[in-house]
Amino acid sequence: MTRTQQPALTAFAVGMIALGILALIHGDFALVWQPVPAGVPGRTAFAYAAGVIMLLGGAGLLFKDTASWSVRALLPYLLLWFFLKMPAVVAAPQVEGVWLGIGELALLLTGGWILFAKLADLGGSSPLALLASDRSIYLAQKIFGLSLIPIGLSHVVYVKETADFVPAWLPHHVGWAYFTGGAHIAAGLGILFGVLPRMAAMAEGAMIGLFTALAWGPAVLAAPKTRMPWTGFFISWVFGAAVW
Repeated sequence: MTRTQQPALTAFAVGMIALGILALIHGDFALVWQPVPAGVPGRTAFAYAAGVIMLLGGAGLLFKDTASWSVRALLPYLLLWFFLKMPAVVAAPQVEGVWLGIGELALLLTGGWILFAKLADLGGSSPLALLASDRSIYLAQKIFGLSLIPIGLSHVVYVKETADFVPAWLPHHVGWAYFTGGAHIAAGLGILFGVLPRMAAMAEGAMIGLFTALAWGPAVLAAPKTRMPWTGFFISWVFGAAVW
């Protein structure tokens, strides 16, 4: 990792650690992985296992000697959740909320994918070496751009819900909902088609960072003992780190 990438790596690790701790505290999956049906056999045990993977995987990213093993564990974990979401898309392709979920998981997956490519330290003979190639990184970037489009569309389709997240001191809440939705889509298209992709990614990272601070930060301060604000804050946090 370059020195400029190190803060993003640290932020991603902190976000995973925090989501893991929340899963262990509540004995449930972090809300970004929901809904997991209540009738799934061993659901609570799997939730604790997921918490341990995120906690240890995130902690391992913080140390040079364990970073390669951590990304080798985290990438399959993120891939699993991405593919577990696919049946919902097949079952209800007309529901934008399902596409929002797959877009968010794809965004997180591509962040983990890039970390895997940078840190896994695979030998050339490994069958997984393809995931660390320049072509693989290029593909991850394109999937990342594509993932932003359903995220942006959700701001338009669910404009009222999005407007409710706009800080009270800002005017024109609905206008901000449409604007941010359009900005997500524009950033995604810029990255997908190579139109000022670095600027598009920087704008996307800044937007998610501001959303984390201005929307979820006050929510945490208002209800520090409630699960949802903390979960939303760290999900948004780790999304921003993945973009970075």
